[in-house]
Amino acid sequence: MRRTWLTRNLVVLTLVSLTQDAASELLYPLLPLLVTGVLAAPPVVLGIVEGAAEAAAGISKYVAGRWSDGRRRRPFVTTGYALAAAGKILVAAAAVWPMVLVGRVVDRLGKGVRSAPRDALIAASVPREHLGRAFGFHRTGDTLGAVIGPLIALAGLTLLDGDVRAVLWWAVVPAVLSVLLTFLVREKRRTPAPEAEVEVEAQVSAPSEPSPIPRSPLPRSFWRVVGVLVAIAVVNFPDALLLLRISDLGYSTTEVVLAYVVFNVVYTLGSYPAGALSDRLPRPVVYGVGLLAFGVAYGGLALVERGPWVWVLICVYGLFPALTDGVGKAWISTLVGDEHRGRAQGVFQSLSNAAVFLAGLWAGLLWAVGPGDGVLPLLVSGAVGLAAGAVLVIGRHRVTGVPQPLA
Repeated sequence: MRRTWLTRNLVVLTLVSLTQDAASELLYPLLPLLVTGVLAAPPVVLGIVEGAAEAAAGISKYVAGRWSDGRRRRPFVTTGYALAAAGKILVAAAAVWPMVLVGRVVDRLGKGVRSAPRDALIAASVPREHLGRAFGFHRTGDTLGAVIGPLIALAGLTLLDGDVRAVLWWAVVPAVLSVLLTFLVREKRRTPAPEAEVEVEAQVSAPSEPSPIPRSPLPRSFWRVVGVLVAIAVVNFPDALLLLRISDLGYSTTEVVLAYVVFNVVYTLGSYPAGALSDRLPRPVVYGVGLLAFGVAYGGLALVERGPWVWVLICVYGLFPALTDGVGKAWISTLVGDEHRGRAQGVFQSLSNAAVFLAGLWAGLLWAVGPGDGVLPLLVSGAVGLAAGAVLVIGRHRVTGVPQPLA
């Protein structure tokens, strides 16, 4: 009997991510108002807070991913979501900005602890031929939370006369719910998978040659793909800077938040179809199309002024994570066996975090020394995105080692 891809664990973990992301994205757009407005801290503090938070997430992703291999993964998932809920409580209760710093670090530490073990659990619960579809479904649910959260924040500010602190407490409810839902996850005892079951989308040697003895549990094909994807991520600077560009074009705070909602709506609607498509077409091709959307959106936002094209480009930008986030995780999962998937996801996600952090640094510096409107870093990132996307679409074998079939 053929196994279904829509498993219990996939559904539960998708609901867990949806509720937690609703909490996170309710809090995220209000954080600048809390730090620089309510707590009267200088803007540089916001950069310190978010930089420390992302560093904590990046380091903990690698550590948790590696430790979760050979152990039960659900405790890592539950602990991670519990830490995230605790961090949100600390932020909502903060009377001074250092308490916000602690809360955000605890929150993102929780994200790091849960992410790789959760993704390994998803991969283990779904047939290998449906990994793209499964991760696409999960990203759809996760990103739906990112649509719901900002809308709740806008409604809360309206109903509570702009009381930022009161609205922040609303984020605690879905955060705690996500922790409770993790107890519905079922984890089977794992046994080492035969070497033959590992799908190698990237064989280095010819099929007729004997396979080399691996020196590491993570094969060369994994490191080749991760190296390329992480290098590309160095031009993907944080979305906060992209929203700053929209603000610089003369849009109001409400319009900027709505632009973020539109981006997440497209991301939500595109994630599942993109994941399903990557089960039929080579994943480098699907990922490459996402990078082309990235390049068009960044380059376009550098060149346009106010008008309908801004909203069109925001929609195009939403296609970028839809075509890359879940697809990338599925791609990585096929390069290793189940017994090493936690480590593989941890390495990939922690290195990606570090790359995005570096992207924020160079883009922020270029933003400061350039014209000040973000045109220069947007053009640089857009050009690199277009070039990288073209390489993956046209010459995917250069990343994976051998040409891939279209099905």
